[in-house]
Amino acid sequence: MVRKISFFIFLVLFVSSCNDNKSDFQKPNATETKQLSKEALAVRDVLTKEVVIAHRGTIYWAPEETEPAFRWARNIGADYLELDLQMTKDSILVAMHDNTLLRTSNVKEIFPDVEKPTTNDFTLKELRQLDFGSKFNTRNPDRARDGFVGTKILTFEDVIMIAQGYKIKKLENGEPAKKFVDGDWTGKYLYEKDPKDNLNRPGVYAETKKLHLEKLLLKELKEYGWLITDKPKSIETFKGKVGYANTDARFILQTFYRESIIELEKYLPGIPKCMLIWEPIMRGKFISEDKAKIDSVIKKSYIETINYCVDNNVEIMGSSIAGKPNNYGELSAPWMVDLVRKSGMIIHPYTFDGPRDFKVYGHEVDGVFTNRADLALIFYGRLKENNSLKILDELGY
Repeated sequence: MVRKISFFIFLVLFVSSCNDNKSDFQKPNATETKQLSKEALAVRDVLTKEVVIAHRGTIYWAPEETEPAFRWARNIGADYLELDLQMTKDSILVAMHDNTLLRTSNVKEIFPDVEKPTTNDFTLKELRQLDFGSKFNTRNPDRARDGFVGTKILTFEDVIMIAQGYKIKKLENGEPAKKFVDGDWTGKYLYEKDPKDNLNRPGVYAETKKLHLEKLLLKELKEYGWLITDKPKSIETFKGKVGYANTDARFILQTFYRESIIELEKYLPGIPKCMLIWEPIMRGKFISEDKAKIDSVIKKSYIETINYCVDNNVEIMGSSIAGKPNNYGELSAPWMVDLVRKSGMIIHPYTFDGPRDFKVYGHEVDGVFTNRADLALIFYGRLKENNSLKILDELGY
C-alpha cells in the first residue's frame, strides 16, 4: 500500500512538473534575460506610453513617405513621423522604404536604362524628377487625389521640417521653390511656415534601411538641431498639442540590422534605439511541422535577441503582430511582451492596420507602428471622430 501511495505521489509530482514546464514556456523565468543598465534605463525613461507612430506617415490615406503623408500624420495628431532612411548618390539621406524605386515611382519612364534603380544610383537632383504620387492613385482609386500627382521624394531634412510645422515652399505655378548654392541647384527645396499647420509637433522615428548610414545620420541630426545630446534647438510647443519634438525623446532610431545597432551606439549614444525583429529571422533555417518545437526555437532566439539588445543599450523591441491583413509571424504574444518588460525594455510592435489589431494588442504594448494613426488615436481616446478626409482637404490635396 505504501509503495502504491509513493508511486501515486511521484506520478502527481511528475505531472505537476510537466504542467509547470508548460506554464514556464508561456511565461519564461525573468532570470533568463539580462537587465538594462542604469544609463539605458535613463534613456528609456524619456519615452511615454501609448505612443502612436505614423508608419511611413501613412500608406493608406496618401502616398507613403511623401509630404502629403507626413503633413496628414502631423495634423491628425500622431506622436511620431516614422520614415525609412536611404542614401542618394551624392550622400543625402532620403525617405524611402524599398530597395528599388520601382513600386512607388515612375522611375522606368524617366530612367528606362537603369535595370534595378535604387536611391544610390541617382543624385538628389535626379530623384526629384520622379513622381511618387501617381502610382498610389492607380492602386487606390477610391482614395486617389489630383493633389498627389507629381509628389516628390523627401529628404530627411524635409521630414524634420514638417515635424516643426513647415512645408516645402511652392511657386505660383505649383512647382517647389529650389534652393541654390553658388548659383547651382543641388536638389534641395526652400521651406515656408505651413499655413495649414495645426501646431502639433511630433517626434521623428527613423529606420536605417542600409548599413553605414550612421555617421551621415549623426552629421545631419547635428545640422538640423535634433541631436539631443549636443546642443539641441528649442522647438516651440503648444498646450493641448503633440509636443515630442521639444523633448529628449524627439528622435528615435530603429533597425533590423545588428551591425547598425553597433554603429548607432558608436555614433549616437544616448539616443533611444529600437531593435526590429522578424519571425523568419528568429526561426532561422529551422523547419518543422511541430509547433511546440518551432516555439521553443523562437523562444531561445527571442531571449538571445533581448540579451543582445541589453548588451548594446537598446531600449525598445520592435516586434511583429499576427493576423490579417499582413499575416506576419507572432512576435508580440503575452509571454514575449512579458520577457521584454522583465529586461527593462519597452515594446513597439508593427504594423497596426485595423480595429482588431488595436483590440488584441493595443493595451498590452507601449506604442504602435500604424498605417492608420487615425484609428490608433480613436482607440486611445485622443480623437473623437475620424476626420482624415477633412484634413487632406484642408491641406489642399
